[in-house]
Amino acid sequence: MNPPRLRTRRLLLREWRDEDMDPFVALNDDAEVTRFLRGGNGYTREDSLERFAHMRSHWDEHGYGLFATELRSSGSFIGFVGVEDPVFLPEVMPSVEIGWRLAREVWGEGLATEAATEVLRWSFEELGLDRVISVIHPDNTASIRVAEKLGMRPWLRTLHPAYGHGLVVFESFAPARESGSATE
Repeated sequence: MNPPRLRTRRLLLREWRDEDMDPFVALNDDAEVTRFLRGGNGYTREDSLERFAHMRSHWDEHGYGLFATELRSSGSFIGFVGVEDPVFLPEVMPSVEIGWRLAREVWGEGLATEAATEVLRWSFEELGLDRVISVIHPDNTASIRVAEKLGMRPWLRTLHPAYGHGLVVFESFAPARESGSATE
């Protein structure tokens, strides 16, 4: 399945391309970017290539996934934002998780919030989801701020089943849909 393209004022959220592979590996090679992931163990090139293949196949299997994200002004790949199934955390299933990972050089510009706002809109309006979660390491204050700006609220505190560190699960619900008043 080819993902739709979503646009914000500054970003293009799009399908994954072969040429995204090396920038994606570089993104995951930045220890500061991945310090709250995988128990702080980072990603090997092989880990990143496996994750890259998974992100592409998730679209075919589920009809949604993580979008490659680029700056509209330059066309530069800066990371990803999107939704996928958080199967690594069985206690929250079935759920759909919104997540983001952006290159350090664009941190602090509001781009994660800008992209995630559009992905939430798309998830609720186009996919018809009623609820979306976000699983965040409790020390990742930047991602917690993004979740809060999205209007997400803490729902669950738990431990990562593979790495044992804490996790905070945030949730957001679709805006109330107008219900037609049927009169007979």
